[in-house]
Parts: sequence; structure tokens; C-alpha cells
Amino acid sequence: MMLLGSAVVLLVLYVQRLHGSALPAVSSYEFTAFRMQQYNFAQQKHGCREAIVVAEARSADEPSLTRRCVIMKVQDFTVEKYFEALRQNAAAILILLPRNISSIPHETVKSFMVSENEALQKETLTPVYVVPEDEQLLYMYEEVKQAAASRTSSIFVRVLRSMVTATAFQIFVSNNNAIKAISDNTVVTLEGMLPGKGEDAPTIVITAHYDSYGLAPWLSYGADSNGSGVTILLELARLFQKLYSSSSTRPQYNLMFSLTGGGKYNFLGTKRWIEENLDHAESSLLHDNVAFVMCLDTLGKGDELYLHTSRPPKPDSPLNSFVQQLEEVVSSRFPWVKVGLVHKKINLVESTVPWEHERYSLRRILGFTLSHVEDPKSGLRGSILDTLSQVDFRKLKRNGIIIAEALARYMYNLSDKGSPKDVQLFKGQLDFQDSRMSSLMSFLTSVPRAAQLLHKEPAQILLVNSLEHEFKHYLHNVHRHTFRQDKRDPDVTFFDQMNQPIVMYRVKPAAFDLFLGGCITAYLAIVYYSIQNFGHLYSKLKAAVKTKYQ
Repeated sequence: MMLLGSAVVLLVLYVQRLHGSALPAVSSYEFTAFRMQQYNFAQQKHGCREAIVVAEARSADEPSLTRRCVIMKVQDFTVEKYFEALRQNAAAILILLPRNISSIPHETVKSFMVSENEALQKETLTPVYVVPEDEQLLYMYEEVKQAAASRTSSIFVRVLRSMVTATAFQIFVSNNNAIKAISDNTVVTLEGMLPGKGEDAPTIVITAHYDSYGLAPWLSYGADSNGSGVTILLELARLFQKLYSSSSTRPQYNLMFSLTGGGKYNFLGTKRWIEENLDHAESSLLHDNVAFVMCLDTLGKGDELYLHTSRPPKPDSPLNSFVQQLEEVVSSRFPWVKVGLVHKKINLVESTVPWEHERYSLRRILGFTLSHVEDPKSGLRGSILDTLSQVDFRKLKRNGIIIAEALARYMYNLSDKGSPKDVQLFKGQLDFQDSRMSSLMSFLTSVPRAAQLLHKEPAQILLVNSLEHEFKHYLHNVHRHTFRQDKRDPDVTFFDQMNQPIVMYRVKPAAFDLFLGGCITAYLAIVYYSIQNFGHLYSKLKAAVKTKYQ
């Protein structure tokens, strides 16, 4: 009987050791998670409308997710699993994001971007959070994953696990404040120029939007879309400033540069900037002779370069001449790069435009967008996985060289001077600097550039101020346009509480308390029986010992 009591004690100790072997036990763990986008745009609601979570954590593999917080890794976040969790009225969805995005397989990245894009198209009442992985969260994920896997085991194994080794996790968001709308956002657009030779010189506009977009604003770094476009624009400003600084190399074209905000929300900054120049300003370069507008968007990787335009270029138009120069540069120096012309008419019925050049086309200004993305709805243009690791700096530099050489050959009319391979302008002191491009990309991705953060967060305000400083260093007539929304009828309405403290409580299931209570009861019963029958047990033991030594 004493051996039985010892066995019970050892079993309890073993269970406790098994429970705490994977990770030092903590009863609670607090971390910061980032809520899914929530905004109203074009009379439609997008993202999650709730923030409060009080629920038990479960794996996405569980058959029943009702009123549970579904824990997913990036590879688990598929369209099917996301909408299945919503269909079952899950209490919340918590997505664990690897700290090293480059470690995620390419196919997983593509799948996640598709799911991310689908999730952002509609609204949901289910709170959705994203959090960078750490040791405690990964332990929780493995525990709930094992719990889901054990449900396919025999009933004995399932009962034993639920009673002895299982661990439950409660996810709790303590912020009970109501979510508030934010309609006083401002959009900043920067402009600067390099004046050309002559009084009535035509103008070429080079523009890129600098804000980012993704599932969670606080995790949207937008490296390829559109940090790459901004980086190439700033390098073009630096290099052409050297050409414009001397009267002997100054072309007969004005170069206007523009960095626009609100690009991920129907190019609001571009729209307001065009209205400012065409409808309100007495004189503007956009009023006069504009050769074309070149928009730079998502140019950080790939061996494709697509020129998106609203109408096919006419044979004698400036755009057609530029396209010819672009194709000559590519075929002569980078023959493995595919150049494609994508023509898409503007759909006046739609309330949004997919590319920035369409904002200019609506005002009868000839424009086009250069991008390695063919489909404007591609998930590459708005994802939390679009980080610096997704950018190929060699291809970013190559795309910059292609654009610069084609633009220079058009402006200086170098077709008769030799092939692009024989006549290379941008080399030596005019070469694209690897260190500068790397520094610019690192700077642009050092903080999330979501539109709802740029006007109020100190680090984001500093970033926009730094971009303005870059303009002032290389360009003339730099202006900063700050556009405010009409509070009565805002173009876009954002909401607060985009980052939340979350507490994870680690608890044992109720079955474990019953099991532990049973073990203690059995032990006490054994002790009680031993005390009550001590004389009899002692006599038995004494007789056994005496027999042994006879």
C-alpha cells in the first residue's frame, strides 16, 4: 500500500514535470498585437470592426472554432481557413508573423498575399490581430496544434491528455474603450522641379506615392510597393540635378518631381495635387505643355517591366518616342528583361483607379505607370510581407538605370548618337550608387508608412520631413502641400486602437483539477488506511522480516 502511495506521488510529479518541460512556466504573458485595418472608403467598410477578445486559444485545424481565438501561422492563413473561422463565428483570429520574413517559402508568401488581399476587401466583426512571433507565442501555437492533432487519436489517449498533459490558453484584450473614428487625417504631397533650357520648355513629371498598405497598418513597411519607386525617384532627382546644374548639359525640358501621399486610397494625394494645380493655381506647369507623366510603382524585383497606360500611344506622341527609347535600352543592354505595354481604358463607372497615371488621364494629361507588376490587383502592392528582404537590389538598380537612360535619350535626342550600349550616360559620377539606394530603402522601411500613421506618429512625421529635405537638397521651387479632409464628408475614415496589449493566460483544463483531486484523495485514503491498520501492517511486516532471516 505504501508503494502505491509512492507511485501516486511520482505520477503527480511526473505530470508537473511534463507540463513544464517545454518552456519555463508563466501564468500570464503580455504582448502587443496589431489590429487588422479598419477604414471606410467610397461608401464601403473594410477590415475588422471589433477589438475586444476574451476567448480560449484553438488551432485552425480544430473542427469547432465557435467563440474561440484561432491561432494561425503565416502558412495557416489561407482564404479557406480564414472564411471558415468567420463562418463558425470565431471570437478572434491571431496570426503569428515570423521575425525573419526571408525565411518564408516563396509559395507561402504568394498564398498569404492572396488571402490578405481577400480579407481586406470586406468587413468583419471578428477581431483579427497580427503579432511577431516569440518563444512564448510559439509554445502556445505548438500546444494548441498538438491538442488538435490528439483529437484524431484513440479515446483513451484523448482523455488521458485532457486530464494530465493538456494546457489551455486564454487570450484577453483588456481595453474596453469604444473604437473611435478618425476623419481629420491629412495627406502630404511634395513637389520640386529642375527648370529646363528655354522659356516655353515642355514638362516631364516624375511621380511616386510613398505610403504603404497591408493587413495591419503597424506592420506595413511597403518595401517594394512603393519604397522602390520612391528610391528610384530620389536617385533620378540627384543624377539629373547634376545634368541640369550646367547650362551645357541642361536639356530643353522641365523636370517636375512629385511624392504623393494617400496612394493606397485611390491616390488621394495625387488627385488633390492635380486639382490644386489645375483648378486653383493661376499658373502651373501642369497648365502648360506637359510631354507626359511617368509614375513609378513597385520596381524592386522581377525581370519584367510593364508600361501601363490608359490609351495606346499615338505614333508621333512623346509617349511613343519614350517607349521606343525604353525598348532600345532594354534590348541593347538587358535583353533578358521583358518589356510589355499594358493598355487599359479607364472605367468611369468604378469609384477607384488602379494606377496613379489614371488620375492624370482623367484630366486629359498623358501619363503612364512603370512597374514589374502586370495585374494592378496583385497582392504584391499591399502586404505586411512586403519587407526589405523581398527587394532585389541588383534589379532595383537595373530598373533605375533603364528608366534614367531611356529618359535621357528621349530628352537629349540621342537616337542618332549611337546605340544605348555604346552611349551610356549614367556611369562614373552619374552612376546609381549602391550604398545610397540601400540607405534610402533601409530608411523608408525603418517605420511603417501606413496612411493613418503618417500625420500623427513622430517617427512617420520625421520620415516625411526627411523626404522634403531630400527634395530641397536637389530640386528648386520645392513645395509641401498639406491636404485636409472635409470632416462632414471625408474621402476616407480611419479608426483608432490599431495596436493593443494582449494578455495570454496559461491554465490547466477542468479535467486536470479533477484528476489531481482524485490523486490527492487516493493518497489521503491510503495514508488513512495505513494509520488505521498500522498494528496489523506492522505485525505482517515483522513476520515477513523474521521469516527472511530464519
